[in-house]
Amino acid sequence: MSKNKEEFVKEITNIDEDFAQWYTDIVLKAELADYSATKGCIVIRPYGYELWERIQEYADQKFKETGVKNVSFPSLIPESLLQKEKDHVEGFAPEVAWVTNAGGQDLDERLCIRPTSETIISTMYSKWLTSWRDLPYLYNQWCNVLRWEKETRPFLRSREFLWQEGHTIHETAKEAKDRTKQMLEIYSDVIENLLAIPVIKGLKTESEKFAGAEETYTVETLTHDGRALQSGTSHYFGQNFTIPFDIKFQNRDGEQEYAYQTSWGISTRLIGGLIMAHGDNRGLKLPPRVAPIQVVIVPIAQHKEGVLEKANELFESLKTNFRVHLDDRDQYSTGYKFNDWEMRGVPARIELGPKDIENGKCVVVRRDTGEKIDVALTEIQNKLAEILEEIQKNMFQMCLDRMKEKTSVATNMDEFKANLEKDQGLIKSMWCGSAECEDKIHEETGAKSRCLPFVQEHLGDKCVYCGKPASKMVVWGRQY
Repeated sequence: MSKNKEEFVKEITNIDEDFAQWYTDIVLKAELADYSATKGCIVIRPYGYELWERIQEYADQKFKETGVKNVSFPSLIPESLLQKEKDHVEGFAPEVAWVTNAGGQDLDERLCIRPTSETIISTMYSKWLTSWRDLPYLYNQWCNVLRWEKETRPFLRSREFLWQEGHTIHETAKEAKDRTKQMLEIYSDVIENLLAIPVIKGLKTESEKFAGAEETYTVETLTHDGRALQSGTSHYFGQNFTIPFDIKFQNRDGEQEYAYQTSWGISTRLIGGLIMAHGDNRGLKLPPRVAPIQVVIVPIAQHKEGVLEKANELFESLKTNFRVHLDDRDQYSTGYKFNDWEMRGVPARIELGPKDIENGKCVVVRRDTGEKIDVALTEIQNKLAEILEEIQKNMFQMCLDRMKEKTSVATNMDEFKANLEKDQGLIKSMWCGSAECEDKIHEETGAKSRCLPFVQEHLGDKCVYCGKPASKMVVWGRQY
C-alpha cells in the first residue's frame, strides 16, 4: 500500500473499531449529506440525493403499476384533527412540533408540522367519498415530515426527513388487508432488487405496531455490525380512522358503511441502511442498480499522447448504456483518484493507459471484490453489463450470508444473552405472546422484537423468557 493510500484510509475510522464513527465518516467524506445549522436536521448533498431519486423512481413506478396516484397535502395540520384518533395522537405527541404564532400574531388554533398525514388525509377522504363506486382511493405523496427526535443520526434518524406515505381506503376489509401486504412486497422488491439487501418480512407485535393501526407489517434488514433496521412498514387501520373521521359511503345495498384504510411508507432511512449494509474500510460500496455513477474511467498517464482522446472516446461509447463518469482531473494523482472513487462506492472502475491502448484493452476493477479484469475494448459494452450484474448479485449474496451467519436460535434466556454477546445479530425464539415477556427481554438485553416472520419455524413449545407454552416464533435484535 502506498503512503498516499495509507493516509487516505486513515481518514475513515475502522469499521470494526467504531462503527458509529465509521458511518458518520462515510456520510461526510462521500459527500452524501452534511450537518445543518438547524439542530438535528441534515442537508442532503447531490450524491446522496441522487440515491434517493433512484429509490424514488423505482418505487414510484412500482406503486403506479398497482393503480396508486400521487397527491400533495399541507404540511401544517390543525390540532383538532390530530386529536380525533386517541392512540394516534398519544403515539406521536412526544415528537410533534407546533406552530403557535404566524405573521406576528398568536394563532387561534395550534398547527402541528406533520409527523405523518393520516389525519389531514382522512379529513379530505370524508369530504370526497360518497359511494362504493368511488372506491378504492389509492393515493401517495412524496414529501418531508418533522419528528422531534431526541437522538439523531444522518439518514437513520433526523428530525426532518424525506419519505413517501401511501394512504388508501377500500370497500372491504379484505381489500385493505390485501393492499397492506401488497405494498410490503413492493418494499421488499425495492430493498432486495434495487439496494441488494435481503429482508425479513413479518408482522409487528402489538407493542411495536404503528399508533392507530390494527396491524403493522415490516421489512427488517441487518447492518454490518449486527443491528436490525426497520426499513419499511405497511399498516392496516381497519376502521380506526374512518369512524372518527366519518369516512363512510353508500354500500352496494344502499346502506351507509365506514371504509377500510391502509397506510405505508419508506424514507431516506434506506440510504443509511444502504451504507451500513454494504460499506467497508475503503468506504461506501454501492450496488450498480442504485449507484449514481456505475462506472468511472480513470486515464493512466493522461498527459501522454492519445490517452485522454481514447478515454473520451470510451466515455462517449459507454454513456448511452451506463451511468459513466470520466475523471480527467489533472490536479490529483492516479492513486488518489482510485481511493476517491472507491470511497464513493462506484461499482466499477476502468483503467486505461498507453499500454492498454496499444494492446486494444482496458482493465475493469470491481469495487465489491477488488478483482481486476482485462477486457478487450471491442467487447467492453457487453462485458461491462455482465460485470455490473455480477456485482449486484454478489453484493446481495454477501449480505445474505452475513444475515445467516448472524442469526441464531435461543430456547432460553441464557442462550439468548450468550448469543447476543458473542456475535450481535438476530435471534429467533419462541414467544408466549405476553407483552411483559417482550418488555423484560428488551430490559435485560437491549434487544427488541423485530417481527413475527411470515415464514414461521417451530423451534420448541416454550417461551424463551417465561417457559410457558408458546406457538409463535419471533425475530429479536438490537436496533438503529
